[in-house]
Amino acid sequence: MSWISKTLSSSIGRKIIMATTGLFLCSFLLVHLLINLQLLRHDGGASFNFWAEFMGTNPVIRFMEIVLMLGFAVHIYQGLALAVKNKQARGSQGYVSNHSEQNSQWSSRNMALLGTLLLIFLIVHLMNFWIRSRFDAFGGLAEVRVPNLDHPVGDLYSVAAASFKIPWYVALYALAQIALGYHLWHGFRSGFQTLGLSHRKYTPAIYYTGYVFSVGMAVLFAIIPIIMFFSAEYQPRPATAQPVEQSLTEEPALR
Repeated sequence: MSWISKTLSSSIGRKIIMATTGLFLCSFLLVHLLINLQLLRHDGGASFNFWAEFMGTNPVIRFMEIVLMLGFAVHIYQGLALAVKNKQARGSQGYVSNHSEQNSQWSSRNMALLGTLLLIFLIVHLMNFWIRSRFDAFGGLAEVRVPNLDHPVGDLYSVAAASFKIPWYVALYALAQIALGYHLWHGFRSGFQTLGLSHRKYTPAIYYTGYVFSVGMAVLFAIIPIIMFFSAEYQPRPATAQPVEQSLTEEPALR
């Protein structure tokens, strides 16, 4: 086995991979949130469908989608491997009363649990949105017209609006965002520390930025389905109705 594979399979190597992939996935979350916020615009889903079409057809984005999936896969695998290795290490030490609950934060001690909850949510979320929008065999999407485009697009807005009227799905979504917040808070801090980007002068700023980012992501992601659940304004288009065509000549919805 080469020194590279030995390094990457070691605990510190796995943590470095977790840190780099995790920080990369943070950039995806920010883009994803900005697009999801379009769901709350009062334009019948035109803005959201526009950006969903752009993300699904732009060749650069499609390539980055592959990179993103690989990033998720590596992050999940390394996370599981670290959890198993840490559990085995604790078991081999026998009975040691070190009061770990006093030496680390709750999020740090339960990263595996939080990650598992997020993985369950991710599978449900991908099945309901991503797979459905990419593969017609899994349901496909009705087509509508939106401003700024000269061709019909998939009505992913209606899928979101319908999903966010289901109580258990909204509850799962909101619960997953709480887990996401804790996961990001611990991962953001430990990621920079693992990569050696820790300094007495800058560490407090990194911690504060991580806290704001984690809480902001969790709250904003969670509030979208909650608002759509309680508001009668956000409704899916009837499946049996003809697609609602919005004139291409009307004032653009995106500014």
